[in-house]
Parts: sequence; C-alpha cells; structure tokens
Amino acid sequence: MYIEQKYLNIVSSQLLRFKKTNDFVWNFRCPYCGDSQKNSSKARGFVFRKESNLIYKCHNCGVGASFKNLLNHIDPKICNDYIFEKYKKNEPEVDIGKFTQPKFMKGPSPLKSLKKVSSLKHDHPVKRFVESRQIPSKVHYELFYAPKFYEWVNKIIPNKFPSLKGDHPRLVIPFLDENNKMFAFQGRAFGNEIPKYITITLDPDKNKIYGLNRLDTKKPKLVVEGPIDSLFLDNCIAVGGADFTRLEKENTTIVFDNERRNYEVLKQIEKTINLGYNVVLWPDDIKEKDINDMVISGKTKDEIQTIIKNNTYQGNMAKIRFTTWRKRNA
Repeated sequence: MYIEQKYLNIVSSQLLRFKKTNDFVWNFRCPYCGDSQKNSSKARGFVFRKESNLIYKCHNCGVGASFKNLLNHIDPKICNDYIFEKYKKNEPEVDIGKFTQPKFMKGPSPLKSLKKVSSLKHDHPVKRFVESRQIPSKVHYELFYAPKFYEWVNKIIPNKFPSLKGDHPRLVIPFLDENNKMFAFQGRAFGNEIPKYITITLDPDKNKIYGLNRLDTKKPKLVVEGPIDSLFLDNCIAVGGADFTRLEKENTTIVFDNERRNYEVLKQIEKTINLGYNVVLWPDDIKEKDINDMVISGKTKDEIQTIIKNNTYQGNMAKIRFTTWRKRNA
C-alpha cells in the first residue's frame, strides 16, 4: 500500500483538516459533501485499511469509495498518475511511517537553500526546461531549483516522503500571499517522473491560489488551472488544485484548460456556469491544451487575451453556448 499512501500524502494539500489519526487511518473534511456547513472544524471523512486495501467512508453523507475513485474525485490528473505508477511498476515495500501535519516554519524561508532559476546558467537542465516552455525571463527569479525534491520537502515537513528512493530534481513554484509569505509550493517535474505535479500546502487554512503576491484586486482577474499558465497573462492567478467555486464571482473570469473531451473538465465548466461565473469556452480553431501550449505554438499574449475576451460567457448565454459547444465536441 506504499503507492496509495504516497498519493494520499500528495493530495492531502487539497483536503481540509487532513490529519493521520492512527496507523492506516486518515481523517479530513469530506470532499463529496463538503462536511458540516455549520461547523468548519468538523471532519467526518475517513480513509482506512480494509484487508490489503485503503478505502474511504464519510460519516456525514454516507459516501463510500475505493481509493482510486476517491483520488479521481479529488484530482483526476493525479489519479491518472497513480494508475500509471500502480500498474506499470512494481510496488516497493517501504514503511510509510507517520504523517506530520504541515506547519509554517519559523526563521528563514526554506527557499533560501535553493537556487533561483534566474541565477542558473543557460545549459542547466531546469533552465533549459523553463526556457523551452518560453516562461518570461522577468519571473525566473520567482522560480527555484531543488536538486533533491523529497529531501528538501522533508526538511520542511518531516517524513512527508518517508522513502527517499527515487528522489529527483524538480522545479519549485512557491505560492506567496499578499505579504510575499510562502504558504504552499508546487514541485514540477521536468523529466519523466510521476506525478508531474506535487503541490504541498504549509497552511491548511489557506486556499491554494497561486499569484496572490502579484494580483491587483481592483482590476478584473483571470483564473487558470496551472501556475505556469498564469505567468503569461495580465492579472492572472491559478487555482493549483483548489476549487474554482471558492473564488469570488465579481471581476473573475474562469479559464479552463482546452480539454473539451475530458468529462471531469466538462462537469467543472458546467458547475461554474450554473453558479454564475464568467467562463471561457475556447473556439474550435484553438487546438492547444492550455495557455503555455498556445504560447509555444506562436500566439502572443495580446492574441490570447483577445481570444479570451471574445469567448467569455456568463449566465444564460453561457448555458446556451456550452450546450452547443459540448455537442459539437462530443
């Protein structure tokens, strides 16, 4: 069950009130029903061992699920990584140990021990990756290089990765609040390692939003899925695995990835439309999956922002457009 516990730790940053209460027992607020609406401290969702498997049960709404189905509900992309690793590789026999609740570190920022991408030579592997993605050089100083990602994370959250087997370098993308204080970070693989993204929260009470340190709250804002995509657009933040529907609706436009055949994405788009958000429905001539791919294909920032502006819908117009858009891409 090492792989299951590994992936539970990876998605723990997306689960409110997450904690390990006993050997092979984890508790958090139910991601299906949202748990108590009156008491935010109640957490009645449990993952526990049954025979040789981990399963999920909520004692509020009664939902039960296999570990794979729970993971798919929380984060389908990470679930795909889990399935690949589970069934394509032999599972290592490693004791997962105890889970330690994330806490803010006192003293110097943990980023102090890492090199900024802006300081690396052009032939450095992570520098080459960042430049190949055409990430603007003006933000390279906000990105960092961790030569041994698991080891570095364990210095912040002891035993987050009980086994250092397979440790590898990653691009570190810090999530900074309005005061430039790091409350989460994402480790992005630039090789073939899985999962591609590992997002870790240091403050479980904060919503995992990337780009708050650069956001002008007085201006309209764009909200994308991935932190890297947000670096190409004006006044743009990224949810980093958080729920779009926790964001305020005023002056907010949701920009989903262009994955029109992905059932989970379609469900999220429909949900945000029904809640009254401004939502972008990409035109048929856009073939790229996300903002970064559009930039790599040759589109400029101004061109992309014009496409977004011309294809933003809200309310009944969004519902009508979405119905047609979904049928056309079925």
